[in-house]
Amino acid sequence: MKLKELYELIIKKGMEFDPRGREVVRKALAKARKEYSKLSKTEKKEFDSEAFVNPYADTRILYGDLNKEIKKIMIGIDMEVGELLLADRLNAKSAPGGREKIDLVMAHHPEGRALAGLYQVMHLQTDILNKAGVSLKAAESLMKERIEEVERTLLPANHGRSVDVARLLGMPFMCCHTPGDNCVTTYLTKLMEQKKPKTAWDVVSILKEIPEYREALTQKAGPRLICGERAAKTGKVFVDMTGGTEGSKNVFARLSQAGIGTLVCMHLSEEHFKRAKTEFINIIIAGHIASDTLGLNLLLDEIEKKEKLNIISCSGFKRVSR
Repeated sequence: MKLKELYELIIKKGMEFDPRGREVVRKALAKARKEYSKLSKTEKKEFDSEAFVNPYADTRILYGDLNKEIKKIMIGIDMEVGELLLADRLNAKSAPGGREKIDLVMAHHPEGRALAGLYQVMHLQTDILNKAGVSLKAAESLMKERIEEVERTLLPANHGRSVDVARLLGMPFMCCHTPGDNCVTTYLTKLMEQKKPKTAWDVVSILKEIPEYREALTQKAGPRLICGERAAKTGKVFVDMTGGTEGSKNVFARLSQAGIGTLVCMHLSEEHFKRAKTEFINIIIAGHIASDTLGLNLLLDEIEKKEKLNIISCSGFKRVSR
């Protein structure tokens, strides 16, 4: 398929698996158009018009011809300068008439303008918290402060470094962040609803049955219960794995009040952990790279229903088909 078709399919599937639901996503796209209509001519030139059809600012084609045919993709969690040079080196070693050359490098974590716009995706967490039982006003207030913090943190980064390398190498380059995270969040949420774990350790045991987490265990990076006893009752299980990056460190009291007894997340900073611990919530770290890998695999399964791709795995990613 063409690069443009692949990108559009990724966005489509990301929206289908968005834990907020289709109606909320539709409203988010409509909101972007409404905001655009209120801008001045100068501001409209600066506006990212992709927001009309793609609600995920951290997922973008960073470089490449939209009409390029994509057959072979090198995919990894973090694809930066080194990985782009590796792709170019592998292509250089491809003898004429031999193996196919790599047509596209795809990163999970955002690069370029997708990294600069990461904070915009975090509004997604407001709706997810509200869906979990936190009042909308409280969720908006808590996330506003955190979103502004992340925006300030990203400002000084050299966002375009890897994109410049892709351009100089002539290597098509894209990143796919929130669509993959939506897939893993929705998948695990449905799995917990189906399995109905009674204890915190039951949740860990369910995760251990999943190939990506089972593989991570062999690398000492698998699921761990970091807060709570094994026999502790789960209460409501909240899977927190999408929305750009970690949310507010002050949200845990609200989650506890909403009846959340167990939190399943990719990772948790020490400051977030200390706040959560005071609310007596069971905390399970499923594993960052393993969770990202699971999300990408679920997304690729959907994509390959349309067309089979030749995938080279690297940078923490390992292809597992279902």
